[in-house]
Amino acid sequence: MTGLPAAGRTDRSVVELDREQALSLLAQAPFGRVVYTRDALPAIRPVNHLVDDECVIVRTRLGSQFSTAVQKRAGIVVAYEADDIDIERRTGWSVVVTGIARQVTDATRLARYQQLLRPWIDSPMDGVIEIEATIVSGIRLADTHHPPTADGH
Repeated sequence: MTGLPAAGRTDRSVVELDREQALSLLAQAPFGRVVYTRDALPAIRPVNHLVDDECVIVRTRLGSQFSTAVQKRAGIVVAYEADDIDIERRTGWSVVVTGIARQVTDATRLARYQQLLRPWIDSPMDGVIEIEATIVSGIRLADTHHPPTADGH
């Protein structure tokens, strides 16, 4: 196999990201995955997002499973994960935000987020959910021979 290190040898290391670095990389990612509880089991949905004032903002369809879970349980704790991994170079990063999810109900904020965050699918996305960035963790898979580039690889 080309491009792989010799057996037993690795040229990669895991570097912990601080909160600011992790949120900065997350803000650059076009999409991620929200993890929530549905019927006492974990559920995962891919969504696009934006980061605003240390909150992850996602649009959703009112009545969707995720939106309903947030509305049913005030203060539901969710996780949000995004990454950018280069399979060939075996470099990149991963960020996880854990916090309370809430429906955004303020009309001004709703309008702003609906303008800034366009859905990727042709379906009504009439709800907006914010996830507090209470716990932020991240790692960078780094090439020990070359510093990471501006895109995190």
